[in-house]
Amino acid sequence: MNRDTSSILTMGVGLIHPFILLFGVYLIAGGAHTPGGGFQGGAVLATVFMSRYIALPHRPPDERTLQLIEKLFFLLLLVFVSLFGVYHFIPAVLPRVTYLYIANIIIGVKVCCGLSLVFQRFIGYESGE
Repeated sequence: MNRDTSSILTMGVGLIHPFILLFGVYLIAGGAHTPGGGFQGGAVLATVFMSRYIALPHRPPDERTLQLIEKLFFLLLLVFVSLFGVYHFIPAVLPRVTYLYIANIIIGVKVCCGLSLVFQRFIGYESGE
Protein backbone atom coordinates (compact mmCIF):
# COMPACT_ATOMS: atom_id res chain seq x y z
CA MET A 1 0.00 0.00 0.00
CA ASN A 2 1.57 3.26 -1.13
CA ARG A 3 0.24 6.35 0.51
CA ASP A 4 1.75 9.44 1.95
CA THR A 5 1.68 9.71 5.69
CA SER A 6 0.90 12.90 7.48
CA SER A 7 3.62 14.23 9.73
CA ILE A 8 0.93 15.28 12.22
CA LEU A 9 -0.43 11.72 12.32
CA THR A 10 3.05 10.26 12.71
CA MET A 11 3.92 12.68 15.51
CA GLY A 12 0.58 12.11 17.26
CA VAL A 13 0.99 8.35 17.18
CA GLY A 14 4.54 8.71 18.49
CA LEU A 15 3.30 10.87 21.36
CA ILE A 16 0.46 8.56 22.36
CA HIS A 17 2.39 5.24 22.20
CA PRO A 18 3.96 5.59 25.68
CA PHE A 19 0.54 6.16 27.21
CA ILE A 20 -0.96 3.16 25.41
CA LEU A 21 1.97 1.00 26.55
CA LEU A 22 1.63 2.25 30.12
CA PHE A 23 -2.11 1.55 30.18
CA GLY A 24 -1.61 -1.95 28.73
CA VAL A 25 1.06 -2.78 31.32
CA TYR A 26 -1.19 -1.35 34.04
CA LEU A 27 -4.05 -3.64 32.97
CA ILE A 28 -1.78 -6.68 32.91
CA ALA A 29 -0.17 -5.89 36.27
CA GLY A 30 -3.47 -5.05 37.94
CA GLY A 31 -5.14 -8.21 36.72
CA ALA A 32 -4.17 -10.11 39.84
CA HIS A 33 -6.22 -7.75 42.02
CA THR A 34 -8.81 -6.11 39.75
CA PRO A 35 -10.94 -7.03 36.75
CA GLY A 36 -8.83 -7.06 33.64
CA GLY A 37 -5.60 -8.79 33.13
CA GLY A 38 -3.75 -10.55 30.37
CA PHE A 39 -6.35 -10.52 27.63
CA GLN A 40 -7.45 -6.92 28.06
CA GLY A 41 -3.91 -5.65 28.52
CA GLY A 42 -2.72 -7.62 25.48
CA ALA A 43 -5.53 -6.14 23.39
CA VAL A 44 -4.50 -2.63 24.45
CA LEU A 45 -0.85 -3.39 23.68
CA ALA A 46 -1.84 -4.66 20.22
CA THR A 47 -3.21 -1.20 19.43
CA VAL A 48 0.40 0.02 19.44
CA PHE A 49 1.14 -2.20 16.42
CA MET A 50 -2.12 -1.18 14.75
CA SER A 51 -1.61 2.54 15.20
CA ARG A 52 2.01 2.24 14.13
CA TYR A 53 0.88 0.61 10.90
CA ILE A 54 -1.66 3.37 10.29
CA ALA A 55 1.01 6.04 10.80
CA LEU A 56 3.83 4.19 9.00
CA PRO A 57 2.31 1.73 6.49
CA HIS A 58 5.63 1.20 4.68
CA ARG A 59 7.15 -0.38 7.83
CA PRO A 60 4.83 -3.19 9.00
CA PRO A 61 5.96 -5.43 11.87
CA ASP A 62 7.67 -8.69 10.96
CA GLU A 63 4.99 -11.37 10.72
CA ARG A 64 7.35 -14.29 11.34
CA THR A 65 8.70 -12.75 14.53
CA LEU A 66 5.18 -12.15 15.85
CA GLN A 67 4.21 -15.75 15.02
CA LEU A 68 7.31 -17.11 16.74
CA ILE A 69 6.75 -15.05 19.89
CA GLU A 70 3.07 -16.04 19.99
CA LYS A 71 3.87 -19.74 19.66
CA LEU A 72 6.62 -19.59 22.29
CA PHE A 73 4.37 -17.85 24.77
CA PHE A 74 1.57 -20.33 24.10
CA LEU A 75 3.93 -23.20 24.93
CA LEU A 76 5.17 -21.31 27.97
CA LEU A 77 1.57 -20.82 29.11
CA LEU A 78 0.81 -24.51 28.71
CA VAL A 79 3.89 -25.54 30.68
CA PHE A 80 3.34 -22.95 33.40
CA VAL A 81 -0.35 -23.77 33.91
CA SER A 82 0.25 -27.52 33.86
CA LEU A 83 3.03 -27.22 36.45
CA PHE A 84 0.80 -25.10 38.66
CA GLY A 85 -2.48 -26.92 38.23
CA VAL A 86 -1.65 -30.55 37.66
CA TYR A 87 1.50 -31.19 39.62
CA HIS A 88 1.02 -28.59 42.37
CA PHE A 89 4.71 -27.84 42.04
CA ILE A 90 4.57 -24.08 41.94
CA PRO A 91 2.18 -23.34 44.85
CA ALA A 92 4.80 -24.50 47.32
CA VAL A 93 7.31 -22.07 45.81
CA LEU A 94 5.18 -19.19 44.53
CA PRO A 95 2.28 -17.44 46.21
CA ARG A 96 -0.98 -17.25 44.29
CA VAL A 97 -0.59 -13.54 43.45
CA THR A 98 2.82 -14.15 41.89
CA TYR A 99 1.35 -16.96 39.82
CA LEU A 100 -1.39 -14.61 38.59
CA TYR A 101 1.14 -11.91 37.67
CA ILE A 102 3.23 -14.35 35.66
CA ALA A 103 0.18 -15.88 33.96
CA ASN A 104 -1.18 -12.43 33.08
CA ILE A 105 2.15 -11.39 31.55
CA ILE A 106 2.31 -14.56 29.45
CA ILE A 107 -1.30 -14.20 28.30
CA GLY A 108 -0.85 -10.48 27.60
CA VAL A 109 2.15 -10.99 25.31
CA LYS A 110 0.44 -13.88 23.52
CA VAL A 111 -2.78 -11.90 22.95
CA CYS A 112 -0.81 -8.84 21.81
CA CYS A 113 1.04 -10.87 19.17
CA GLY A 114 -2.09 -12.75 18.12
CA LEU A 115 -4.25 -9.67 17.63
CA SER A 116 -1.42 -7.89 15.82
CA LEU A 117 -1.18 -10.85 13.44
CA VAL A 118 -4.95 -10.82 12.85
CA PHE A 119 -4.80 -7.10 12.05
CA GLN A 120 -1.82 -7.59 9.76
CA ARG A 121 -3.55 -10.42 7.89
CA PHE A 122 -6.68 -8.33 7.40
CA ILE A 123 -4.54 -5.52 5.98
CA GLY A 124 -2.71 -7.99 3.71
CA TYR A 125 -6.00 -9.46 2.50
CA GLU A 126 -7.53 -6.07 1.77
CA SER A 127 -4.46 -4.79 -0.05
CA GLY A 128 -4.18 -7.97 -2.12
CA GLU A 129 -0.77 -9.04 -0.84
